Amino acid sequence: MNALDLFCGCGGLSLGFEKAGVNVVVGIDSWQDAINTFNFNHKNSKGLCKDLSKMKPQYIESELDGKTIDIIIGGSPCQGFSVAGKRIVDDERNKLYKNFVKFVAYYKPKAFVLENVPNILSIGDGLIRDSIVKDFSYLGYNVQYKVLMASDYGTPQNRRRAIFVGLLNEKFEFPAKSVEKYTTSFEALSDLPEKSVDDWSRYPSKPLSDYQKKMRTASQILYNHQITEHNAKTIAIISKVPDGGNYKDLPMELQNTRRVHIAWTRLNSPKPSFMIDTGHRHHFHYKYNRIPTVRESARIQSIPDDFIFLGSRTSQYKHEKL
Repeated sequence: MNALDLFCGCGGLSLGFEKAGVNVVVGIDSWQDAINTFNFNHKNSKGLCKDLSKMKPQYIESELDGKTIDIIIGGSPCQGFSVAGKRIVDDERNKLYKNFVKFVAYYKPKAFVLENVPNILSIGDGLIRDSIVKDFSYLGYNVQYKVLMASDYGTPQNRRRAIFVGLLNEKFEFPAKSVEKYTTSFEALSDLPEKSVDDWSRYPSKPLSDYQKKMRTASQILYNHQITEHNAKTIAIISKVPDGGNYKDLPMELQNTRRVHIAWTRLNSPKPSFMIDTGHRHHFHYKYNRIPTVRESARIQSIPDDFIFLGSRTSQYKHEKL
């Protein structure tokens, strides 16, 4: 089956579909850095740097080489829906899914998968959710939606995502939880060292868990494991926070040094990671006095070690979560 990935970012969603046997023909995103990483890692796909809101669906027909699009996948930008955002129904970003609808209407695939933050289901008393269902139902799709937790399916991160699935000829049933034992932060990261490792270097240790073996299956070399050098004050403060702790574990005079509720939070080694926002620097390794490296952040999101992030480290941290 052939897929088109809209708002593809660096291609994490494409990677999952490829591992399930789907051929991702084209990925589209408006940020060139993310497309560079997409193209580097998806050798059989073509990433295009285009603004979907200004693009007609027929534009990419020449890139399909006559292939029929069976599935359209993607996650429209979610700032307007997220807890961090204002969650305003009239926010223009909340209408970006309309570009996804536009492509589905043109190519009429057998199925589509649209993912976003859970708040998309509740914003405006369900106004956006109902609009999504209505738009795709009008096109003939049987639409189902559900909030899924990534850790229920083996990913070492408690990341919740709202998933909309539409099929033309049948009703989709979401898969049941697939694991009984959650993958922990320790199982995800414990083979990666405290200090930086130059790209193209051999792993400094053997895998210490089945999950690490899985992440290293296609890779003999470690990439994207360069640490962030924090100042002495930051290191001194985070050193006072225990494994799994946060700002509440600090002396009172230090608790308000960062005025956000997620400040000074360490990963909890015997549990899956909380949902990490790689655009901020408030989350720290469960043991080391630093934020996770790009590779560690990728591990937490079940992105295997042979997936290489390009660009500056700031860029890598940003487009890794797309």
